[in-house]
Amino acid sequence: MIGRLMGTLAAKQAPDLLVDVHGVGYEVQAPLSTFYELPAVGEQVTLHTHLVVREDGHTLYGFGSGRERELFRALIRVNGVGPKLALTLLSGMRVEDFIQCLQQQDATPLTRIPGVGRKTAERLVIEMEGRVKALVGGVAPVADSTSAAPAADGAVAEAVSALVALGYKQAEAARLVDNAGEPGLASEELIRRALQKSVR
Repeated sequence: MIGRLMGTLAAKQAPDLLVDVHGVGYEVQAPLSTFYELPAVGEQVTLHTHLVVREDGHTLYGFGSGRERELFRALIRVNGVGPKLALTLLSGMRVEDFIQCLQQQDATPLTRIPGVGRKTAERLVIEMEGRVKALVGGVAPVADSTSAAPAADGAVAEAVSALVALGYKQAEAARLVDNAGEPGLASEELIRRALQKSVR
């Protein structure tokens, strides 16, 4: 099992990352919550990882915090929730917001995330109720920061592509990004704002 990667961020295109560790490039999939906090390409990065082994290949998932990884591991233990849906859940909702849904027994916010129907959301709330205590410790609010970096060429296209990869329809993804904010934002900030609007 690969539990952590420390190396140079060689490429990033949500949700895919490439991390160079002493000349070996690791392909990693990361939730957008982690993607927002990544350094620039060429800088050092540390990721908590989880390796999923299947007959058709191995997939490495990376997270900016141990708590995100723990929630990911808890999610994929739920019947009907695979790694892709778990990644989508983490991309669409912060860990503390997910915990709040469990504590309040409220499945409604989960149904606003693409790919999560009412039955799946209710099953998540019920099956994960007993695991909430393990996830609660150390949860702190995440500051709502706005990227001051200028948008790179294709920032809008990158944001739309990332939302489509998470399960949004092309038209819906384009609409959310278009309504996400003023021009000049980086793709990470466009994605973050679009997801915030989608769950309201």
